[in-house]
Amino acid sequence: MIIGVPKEIKEQEQRVALLPSAAKQLTRRSHSVLVEKNAGIGSGYPDEEYVNAGAEIVAQAKDVFARADLIVKVKEPREAEFPLLRRGQILFTYLHLAASKPLTEALLKSGVTGVAYETIQVDHRLPLLEPMSEIAGRMSVVMGANFLAKYNGGSGVLLGGVPGVLPGRVVIVGGGTSGVNALRMAKGLDVAMENLHTLYSNEANLNDLMPDCDLLIGAVLLPGAKAPKLITGAMLRQMKRGSVLVDISIDQGGCAETSRPTTHLDPVYVEEGVTHYCVANMPAAYSRTATQALTNVTYRYVELLADFGLEGACKKQPALIGGINTRDGRLTCQAVAEAHGLKYEPPL
Repeated sequence: MIIGVPKEIKEQEQRVALLPSAAKQLTRRSHSVLVEKNAGIGSGYPDEEYVNAGAEIVAQAKDVFARADLIVKVKEPREAEFPLLRRGQILFTYLHLAASKPLTEALLKSGVTGVAYETIQVDHRLPLLEPMSEIAGRMSVVMGANFLAKYNGGSGVLLGGVPGVLPGRVVIVGGGTSGVNALRMAKGLDVAMENLHTLYSNEANLNDLMPDCDLLIGAVLLPGAKAPKLITGAMLRQMKRGSVLVDISIDQGGCAETSRPTTHLDPVYVEEGVTHYCVANMPAAYSRTATQALTNVTYRYVELLADFGLEGACKKQPALIGGINTRDGRLTCQAVAEAHGLKYEPPL
């Protein structure tokens, strides 16, 4: 099979979908690997390393898409890439279709088979999403602490406190991988180390917590579905001026009514007196670590798809079936269909 790795074109996206070492493994299995020029440079992998691994460097994305049977990416296709997708081709990447009806419709129109990392489940886990959720969770506290600084428009609260001064108060909504990693990072900053409480995530409890909250982290996930809007504008109005909201759920539409996607170069805006950090590709900030963590978990699925094709790979690893979001113009993910009011059809 011909595997194509285009350079990511989402704003400030520096990750790459395949390491040179993975390209070498695929070429050893008699597959061809096409890598767009400078696709790995943002993660510290120059073209020469791919050439030494047996891959072919291709000058333009359109040629990668035209020649490849399997396209491996990190982020969802951008509008410029929509015309390059075609029926009979497999696209393997993060899709987050529930957050974008135009993207969903573009994939359906193209006829491409879209297999999403984030909807592959194994034993009620999301193994291809977890590494990025870990990074985003840890980043959320770092970014939140940074934007609490007075020079960044924050309230001037040092999140970890110092002896004799109380630490900032962190509220984390969601107890999955991102939420747990945010908690670990926040506890690492807390010099007191005992101020941890858990509550049911309901409107009454959230309202009670808002007035004293310095950093609010939204880490809500419903696999494949649009994130529920648990945090309202009215809740945010109760927060202190200069507090910070980090919405990790923004890839799936965000869990706050006031959330909208931002970029690493323009990461924040203020609404209801609260600084909103809603970067839609947070792990790209640490592109080398993120690339290595991502490819550690995606490679075995890439190899299965390359060796056996879609149906053969699904027989070998049935969890792949849950990753199929679109196929031959059909919408094959129930949660995405419900998000957009479109017709769902079984993937196989």
